[in-house]
This record gives sequence, C-alpha cells and structure tokens, in this order.
Amino acid sequence: MNKKKVDVLLGLQWGDEGKGKIVDVLTPGYQMVARFQGGPNAGHTLEFEGQRYVLRSIPSGIFQGNKLNLIGNGVVLDPVLLREEAEQLAQSGHNIKKRLVISRKAHLILPTHRLLDAAQELSKGAAKIGTTGKGIGPCYTDKVARTGLRVGDIERDFATRYKAVRDRHVDLLQKMGADLSKLPEMEEAFYQAIEYLKGYQFVDSEILVNEALEEGLNVLAEGAQGSLLDVDFGTYPFVTSSNTVSAGCCIGLGISPKAIGRVYGIFKAYCTRVGSGPFPTELQDEVGHMMADRGHEFGAVTGRPRRCGWIDLVALRYTIMLSGVTHLIMMKSDVLDTLSTIKACVAYRIGDKEYKNMPYSLEADIEPIYQELPGWQTPLDGCRSEQDLPDAFRHYVAFLEAQLRVPISIISVGPDRSQTIMRKLNNEL
Repeated sequence: MNKKKVDVLLGLQWGDEGKGKIVDVLTPGYQMVARFQGGPNAGHTLEFEGQRYVLRSIPSGIFQGNKLNLIGNGVVLDPVLLREEAEQLAQSGHNIKKRLVISRKAHLILPTHRLLDAAQELSKGAAKIGTTGKGIGPCYTDKVARTGLRVGDIERDFATRYKAVRDRHVDLLQKMGADLSKLPEMEEAFYQAIEYLKGYQFVDSEILVNEALEEGLNVLAEGAQGSLLDVDFGTYPFVTSSNTVSAGCCIGLGISPKAIGRVYGIFKAYCTRVGSGPFPTELQDEVGHMMADRGHEFGAVTGRPRRCGWIDLVALRYTIMLSGVTHLIMMKSDVLDTLSTIKACVAYRIGDKEYKNMPYSLEADIEPIYQELPGWQTPLDGCRSEQDLPDAFRHYVAFLEAQLRVPISIISVGPDRSQTIMRKLNNEL
C-alpha cells in the first residue's frame, strides 16, 4: 500500500477566512482531521442544518461521523476553554470524547499565562499588538524557554510541576504590579478542567499520524489564524506566536516535509483584519462598512469588529509562495454582490518605487495600486453550480487565477455547507 500524504488547509490572509466551514465540507474525504498550531484565540465557525457552532481548539471535522480528530503537539491548549467548548457541543447532541484525542506534547495554557498576557499588553500602551488575551503568547514563550507544562505532565507529578511554573509567573506578575485577586478562582476552574481532561485519550500524536499515513488513511491538517500572522513571515510584530504557513504542519504534527500533499489556501474575496497592525487596502468608507455589515465581520471568539478592505494580491501571491499552495478556495464572494465596481490591489507604491513582491515591512506609507473590474450585481447565495454564476463573477475568478497562478477549486457563496461550489475537486476527493 502506498503511504498517504497529509493535506494541509490554511488561511492566506490575516485569519477569519472561513477555514472551519471548508474543513467541515472536505472532511468526508478524510479519516483524520488534525489541528497543528495556535490556540483558543482562533474561532472556526460552522453553520449547517440551521445551527451555528464556533470551535476554538477542537478540529472542525468533529461533526462528520466517526472521524478521528486530533489536537496536535503544536497547539497550545487551555483546559478551561476546551471543557467549555466540549460541554457546549454535548448540550447540542455532539458527544466528542470518542472522536477527539490530544497530543501529550501539546503545551498547556495556565491561568497565570492569561494574567501575563493582559499585563504585558497593558504595559505596551499605544504600541499594543491587539492580543486576544487568551494567554497564547506567554504559553509559547514558556515553550521556547523550555519552562512550560505539557498535556503529558498531567500523567506525572502535575501539582508539583504546576506550582513551580505558577510561582515563577506570580513573582513576575507582582513585579509588573498586576492584579492577582482573581487567580484563586481561575486556578480552581483550571484544576477542575484538568480532571475533566483526563477523560480524553492522550496520545503520542507524531506516532499516531505517521502510522495512519502508513495504513493508507487520508489526513487533513487544519491551520488556525492566517499566513500574514505567521511569527516569521507575517506583519511582525503584529503577528501570532506560531508558524501558520504549511511548514508549521511538519513541526506541529511531527511529519516529514515530504509527507505534505495538497495545500488548500483559503482567502476571502476581500480582506479583513482584527486588532492592530498594517493593512494597506483597508477601507474606512461606506464600502468598508458595507463589507463589515454584509460579511458579519466580528471575531468569532472576541466579538471584536474586523477591519475591511479590498483584496490584496501582493500579499496573496506571497503567502501562496510560502506554503506551496496547490488549490485555492475563495470565501464570502456573495458579500460583494451589490457593488458595481470591484477593486484588486496588484502592486504597492512606496515613495517613487513600485513593489509587486512583499516589502520587508508594511508599516511604511504604502499606496495600493488597484485594478478595477466590473461587479456582477447579482445575488450569489442561491448559486449551487458553476453554471449558475453570472458572467462578471466568472471574469473576476479568471482574473484572480491569472494573477495568482493557482486554480480556484472551491467557491463559497454563503455560510451553510450547501452554499459551496466545487469547481476542480470533484474527481480528487
């Protein structure tokens, strides 16, 4: 039997591209879905059968039959939020304990990580980066500093190990003048969640994934956040604390680079960004407000409004290159239905110089160079096949494919599973 490869699905912009829906759509073709990085700062929204679900740590394949879902070693896990998420799913009739396994090497977000996150962000004042306050950055800091706690430590002398890390954090928080009054309450919930976590199977995930590939199983790796938030290649320092490009899958699941198969890159037909940081095509006019309104652009986890703007092809070409994207997936095309003209940024102008590739920093005074295309001014949400799509929209798709040099394989025209048009994948899955 030929050894299978891991297909990777990731966002190509600043996150919030619609990854959760597409994982759910693609999962019937896979036996395992795995998260490989990030933490509960990312929310993946799924809608089907009149219900809406937001997943923060649990892979988005959890709703599809008896698929095995894995939280990989590259993820940072908050036991309290995982418990809340799982119990909410159980209330809606989805018991996930038999379908979810957790890597022993995944790092744990502690209550003091959340306090450190808030204190560090507060100390930055106007220079804050817009963290969600979920403790992600401090947890990854401990991971790199080799002082963190992992899921596997729950099976060892956890209380002693926890106290050592906690005491070090408290000393730092006291020096920062942080309010520690809520820590006892947070720790009580944390220990209750640790007990809850013991009801799941902890696994050596790198062995599990590689054995699944040897057995010929199809594995889909689900990324969180977006490629422009990658800690190395994103708009630093306004980035997340992990590698969100496809290379992060190798580290986050323990697989060889040659084990990567298809790379699905997801993008919106326009751009959004949550929090601080540069955004060259941002619109603060009525068009931007229309995108936010029609696209319901509010963070799935934080509820924060998303900044909106035209699609940025300079950035997209860059992230496609970084991850070796083989299939593009365009989301929220229907949000642009009412516009008579659509704009796409094809280059940047900084001073008297034009850039078609990403510059070192986007914090310079960038003038987007746009190409204008006719809008379709036709509702797309009722389209169910490529033949249903208006000519102007097909022209927009062809333009994007020519610019990006990768086929657009899936088009989403609404939030529901059924509002998905498969263009070039029917024979592959």
